[in-house]
Amino acid sequence: MEHIDPSMGWQLVTARLERTENPRHRMMLDVVITHLKAEASLHLEGLLVGLAGTPEYHMWGSGRDTGPKGLPAIRQYYTELVEARRGVLEYAIERIVVDDDCIVTEGFIRAYQTGAVAKAFGYDVPKLDATYLVSYRALVLWPFNEQGELLGEDGYGAVDSNAFNEVKGEEIPDVFIGLFDESEYAQVGISA
Repeated sequence: MEHIDPSMGWQLVTARLERTENPRHRMMLDVVITHLKAEASLHLEGLLVGLAGTPEYHMWGSGRDTGPKGLPAIRQYYTELVEARRGVLEYAIERIVVDDDCIVTEGFIRAYQTGAVAKAFGYDVPKLDATYLVSYRALVLWPFNEQGELLGEDGYGAVDSNAFNEVKGEEIPDVFIGLFDESEYAQVGISA
């Protein structure tokens, strides 16, 4: 089973930063890099760094906006992401577009998810007591205000309910296993 690279997203944005000269664009790219690094490490406070005072997230994967609005709701969203252990993912960004007001990233996300989380995302997984490697297409707009603060995220995703593979216990990477207590192993298909 192939493994994912959780640093891929921020490394690709870093490569774009290295060839960008515009100071405002560099600052914006740095905010996105900080966010992607915090997501990869499931660092709750890091996920909130750089946000404006009244940010809004717009998530359009279901045909309607399901994103949290305001700092308390966004903090809760990220708290739930960390608690669900959804941060072990790879964002294979294929396109980065930058202007003075917004950064756009587009590519495939592959993530390790428990059966319960994968089912909630819309995957037709056959069992909940397993771990899956899921894949979906994502386009994220990262809008900024004049002060260079992130106004939120506008995410568009497309999930193919069959785009998953079960990851057997011995193939589950240590970085994902480390998120669980031994008492939880059986619930997610990890061999003790």
